[in-house]
Amino acid sequence: MNPYEVLGISENASEEEIKRAYKELVKKYHPDKYQNNPLADLAEEKLQEVNEAYDMIMKGRASGYGNSTPRGSGNADYMQVRRYIDAGNLRAAEKILNSTNDRSAEWFFLSGMLSYRKGWYDDAVNKLQTATNMDPNNMEYSQAYGRIINMGGGYQNQAYGRGYRSNDDMCCQALQCYICADCCVDCI
Repeated sequence: MNPYEVLGISENASEEEIKRAYKELVKKYHPDKYQNNPLADLAEEKLQEVNEAYDMIMKGRASGYGNSTPRGSGNADYMQVRRYIDAGNLRAAEKILNSTNDRSAEWFFLSGMLSYRKGWYDDAVNKLQTATNMDPNNMEYSQAYGRIINMGGGYQNQAYGRGYRSNDDMCCQALQCYICADCCVDCI
């Protein structure tokens, strides 16, 4: 796969042209545009391909490889981690991440996505925020971070105004519900 062909640009494209092409393709294949659409899986696959191509090009340029694709083992490992996460093989993804010494923005991003898939939302938010801070121009990182933050806000808003303060202990809330239910049963 030639990453320049995926983005539809020449290998002599400027960084601005690369970013512009990337942003247009992200908009074109964004999952929000394909909700409840039979093409959703295809669009998601294409978006992943676009993200990988963009990362390959930008990392290659940042690491001094010029217009060629970087050949470091981290890049191949990270692509494999993405495949494992997508396939739900979280143990294999975690094993690769734990054996990698490179703590780059992509490492934090992938580690955050792994945490998200495991249900560890606080850890996911922290790692995605770190990835976004390390590489603020990476749309994939910032979008993933924003989505998870927005999901968390929605969850908190659902409980707002139902008699609980945000600092109440979950155990106390459960006991309050139990006591109320017990009182209702006794009254009947």
